[in-house]
Amino acid sequence: MQLIRHLGLALATTLAMAAAHVQAQTQAQAQAQVPKSGGTLNLIVQPEPPGINLGNAKLGPSSFVGSKIYEGLVSLSPKLEPIARLAESWSISPDGKTYTFKLRPHVKWHDGKPFTSADVVFSFTQYLPATFARTKLIMEQVEAVSAPDAGTVVFKLKQPYPAFMLIFEATGGTIMPKHLYEGVSDYRNTTVNNTIVGTGPFKLGEWRRGAFIRLVKNPDYWDKGKPYIDNLYFHIVPDAVGRSIAFESGKVDAIRAGDVENFEIARLAAAPGATLSKAGWEFLQPMAFLNMNLRKKPLDDKRFRQAIAHALDRQFIIKNIFSTFGEPVNGPFTNGYAFKDASVETRYAYDVAKAKALLDEIGLKPGPDGTRAELRLLPLPYGETWQRLAEYTRERLGAVGIKTTIVATDVPGWFSRLSAGDFDLAYNFVYLLGDPSIGINQTYLSTNQLNRGTAANVDGYVNPEIDALLVKADRELQRGERARLYAQVQRTLSADLPILWTHQMVMPTVYRSKVKNLITTGMGMNENFADVWVDK
Repeated sequence: MQLIRHLGLALATTLAMAAAHVQAQTQAQAQAQVPKSGGTLNLIVQPEPPGINLGNAKLGPSSFVGSKIYEGLVSLSPKLEPIARLAESWSISPDGKTYTFKLRPHVKWHDGKPFTSADVVFSFTQYLPATFARTKLIMEQVEAVSAPDAGTVVFKLKQPYPAFMLIFEATGGTIMPKHLYEGVSDYRNTTVNNTIVGTGPFKLGEWRRGAFIRLVKNPDYWDKGKPYIDNLYFHIVPDAVGRSIAFESGKVDAIRAGDVENFEIARLAAAPGATLSKAGWEFLQPMAFLNMNLRKKPLDDKRFRQAIAHALDRQFIIKNIFSTFGEPVNGPFTNGYAFKDASVETRYAYDVAKAKALLDEIGLKPGPDGTRAELRLLPLPYGETWQRLAEYTRERLGAVGIKTTIVATDVPGWFSRLSAGDFDLAYNFVYLLGDPSIGINQTYLSTNQLNRGTAANVDGYVNPEIDALLVKADRELQRGERARLYAQVQRTLSADLPILWTHQMVMPTVYRSKVKNLITTGMGMNENFADVWVDK
């Protein structure tokens, strides 16, 4: 039996190696092909974004569309190495405190105006800090931003910040056109935000609400000969079944995670001429969790939060609700994330009896109808899977005496209520963004709370020890010491349970094999698509 087992493992290894070899050959062949210009790429955006001005609208659907229109100074490889975009080169001083960017010459905004260093300075010192909590938080590390000439920008930091290069990709470090905002003071609410002008490979052609967003090729794009595609359509299809049919019928060429029900992914990927990829999430690192408003009783009691954790079967959530597209986690860091240390995490196994015992300990005894406490649950309005997760949560919490009312809303309403703290429980997923000093800080620093977006510390968690650890780790250049500091962060957060981390999200993309170079960087489908082409 032992021999058979070893033979089986050897065979499995051989098959895996063979499959990897075939995949590598296929990728090499695709790269060796000469790109063809022209044609249309049909996609789905789900749900319809509230806006596509990437400087002002930061939700996932907005980033998906807007990342083809607007650009950052760099993009990021799958290993999170910077790739030149609006900056053609850069240098970092030996002390890690001065970053100098040389900008591409002869770049034009979509309205024909020249792109210069003034746009970069404006974006990072005025516009983005006013519209985006993450940039505001990070720019507190910066002493000064200057433009010695039209093609150079210099960032001088107060102290070293090892993750600084990660803030300049398009979705977070969106470069905005300064000339459009002359005289504007309220960057978040100005009607100028409805004027969509970027430097990217595509321009807004038409937005027919409820039907599609069409982007058209930018003929003056700085990377000559690109983009290859003439038209990008982002179709708006209101239900998951319709989105599946759109792919099966050939109306669309690719579907992203969340476009269809997860249980449909394997079937759609098995169709002739279809390819499935789990790549492209190396920077974003999506984490799904249940926000818990610690400002409200009894959620301010750690034992109550622990009872919720024990009442939910997170393995069931991964297997049955997300159709295995997820990985278990027991803390704030995803598996494979920088400085992840699973050994320090507290584990909360599915245990109904333990959940009830914790509620008894708090003094929340069942009433005549079995109810111990009542909460409102705000589901994430990103499709049927998330609705089923909310329904499952209501049922499981009800089983331990926590009566839960689902308060459904649309995307703008969800965003508004969550960022304002108007919830008890709320499902959410956030991107961890390559480094803890970006993705972890925004969610757990006590200074980054309400009205700073849905990835902020909307739960109201305040822990001076965590604040101090995060600030110290931000500035530490020695990787070993950073690892030690972040291990303590993970140990403390996992024990305090300010958020219930349900799972690390695995985000599949299914696309037709005729679509080339669709996922090539660590930004995945949030890349600018300048290199994507269709083999007609």
